[in-house]
Amino acid sequence: MKSLKAGGGILLNGEHAGVRHRVAAGDVVSVVYPQETAYFEPQDIPLDVVFEDDDLLVVNKQAGLIVHPTHNFLDGTLANALAFRMQQQGTVYKPRFVNRLDMYTSGLMIVAKNSHCQDFLSKQMAENKVVKKYLAIVHGVVLKAGTVDLPIDKDPNHKARRMVTEDGYPSVTHYKPLKVFEDPAVEEVLDPGHAGIKGYSLVELKLDTGRTHQIRVHMTHIGHPLVGDELYAQLYGYSVDPEWMPRQALHAAHLEFIHPSSGSLAAFDAPLPSDMQSCLEKLGNAKL
Repeated sequence: MKSLKAGGGILLNGEHAGVRHRVAAGDVVSVVYPQETAYFEPQDIPLDVVFEDDDLLVVNKQAGLIVHPTHNFLDGTLANALAFRMQQQGTVYKPRFVNRLDMYTSGLMIVAKNSHCQDFLSKQMAENKVVKKYLAIVHGVVLKAGTVDLPIDKDPNHKARRMVTEDGYPSVTHYKPLKVFEDPAVEEVLDPGHAGIKGYSLVELKLDTGRTHQIRVHMTHIGHPLVGDELYAQLYGYSVDPEWMPRQALHAAHLEFIHPSSGSLAAFDAPLPSDMQSCLEKLGNAKL
């Protein structure tokens, strides 16, 4: 509101107006958002846009793509891909990432195009009104649905890893099995060095919170680390042939939220990526 008032962004019947102007039936009040920019080097990186309007984009991020430049990844990011898209379309806005995914996690992300949209959706996130569902392939047979309600914080012994700890941040993950694989022959091929494995499971997960590595930490804690997760699964002696699953088998498959402008429910789905589908087919010729 401060920016709109200072920049003359409030119009009454097409003329600049202040917030104290009186209005009458038939008047048209409009708001012009301040134009914002953020420079990222445009790079022609494949971008799967599921939805786009004047307020936001929903992107199906591919595994291996980091969200924005860091000191370790100066380019080749989702932000660079969005900059290229803007260049091609002749549009300008400041990308604001409402939710984030790990570099090797695929799936749906929301990119706000203005501060109002970001704030509106961030409040929904904080109030647990955004539905976030993931699909994962995990070690072990998950027999029934359950909830992990355990706090998470940084692992003091590892700069990247998180862990369940009494003094951590509240974290809630709901899970349910969709398909299990118990074929001993499959176990021997996929992970011949781990005799304790009983099988594998495809699970759906729903988050009430959004902590860093939350799904990976919670599922590892209950004995079902994600297939291909080098950071957590190997802590317990689990491993997997990279030809079967080259990264953690985790995909953000579903998002639901209230659209900031229309006020209506917006729901989006992203199909299981080819590497996870291939892993399932090898496990049991399963197709979703």
